Amino acid sequence: MAQQERGIRSRRSILEAAAEVFGERGYDAASTNEILSRAGLTRGALYHHFPSKEAIAAALVEAQSEALVPPVRTVKLQAVIDMSLEFARRLQRDTVLRASVRLAVEQSSFAQSARAPYDEAIAVIEHLLRQADRQGELLPGMDLREVASTVVGSFTGLQVMSQVYSNRQDLPARVSALWRLLLPGLAAPGIMPRLCTDTPAAEGGTEDADAAPDLQAAPV
Repeated sequence: MAQQERGIRSRRSILEAAAEVFGERGYDAASTNEILSRAGLTRGALYHHFPSKEAIAAALVEAQSEALVPPVRTVKLQAVIDMSLEFARRLQRDTVLRASVRLAVEQSSFAQSARAPYDEAIAVIEHLLRQADRQGELLPGMDLREVASTVVGSFTGLQVMSQVYSNRQDLPARVSALWRLLLPGLAAPGIMPRLCTDTPAAEGGTEDADAAPDLQAAPV
C-alpha cells in the first residue's frame, strides 16, 4: 500500500512539474530534463509512469475531464452555468488544468487530437441542455449542439483574453457576463429570474430542493 501511495505521489509530482514547465515554455520548448529537475525525481521514475513527453502531455489533457463533472442541480441550465464558473475558478488556481487548456489551445507538435477536449466539453453541455429542454427550461426550437459548441468556443476565447489581460483574474466575471448576454436568447422567460450567473454553489454541493423552481417537465 505504501509503495502504491508513493507511485501515486510521484506521478502527480511529474504532472505538476510538467504543468509548470509547459505553462512557462509551451510544449515544444519544454524538456523532460527540466520536468525531472522540477519534480526532484529520477529518469527511471519518469519512465515508470510515462514513456515520453507526449505521454505526459496526454495525461495533462485528460485533467480537463475532471473539471467537466456537472454539479447536481434541479435546474439543468443552472448546472451548465455553475460548471462553467467553477471551471473558470479552477483555471485561476490549478496549474495542471491551466497546462491542459494551454495544450489544447496552442499550435504545437503535440500529436494528440486537439479536438478531443472540446468534443468532450460540448458533449457534457449538450447532455445537460437536453435535460434542461425536457424540463421546459429552454426556448423552443433550439439547436442544442450549436448552443453547446457556441458556449465552449466562447469560453475558450474568453479565457485566452483573460490570460492576456489579467492572468485570468477577471475570468469568472467575463464568464458571468457571457451568460448574461446568452440567457435571454436561450432560457424560457419563466426560468430567467431563477438563474444565477455570478458565484457557483460550493464545490460538491447540491441545490436545496425547497429552493428549486417548480418546472413542468416536457415530454421526452
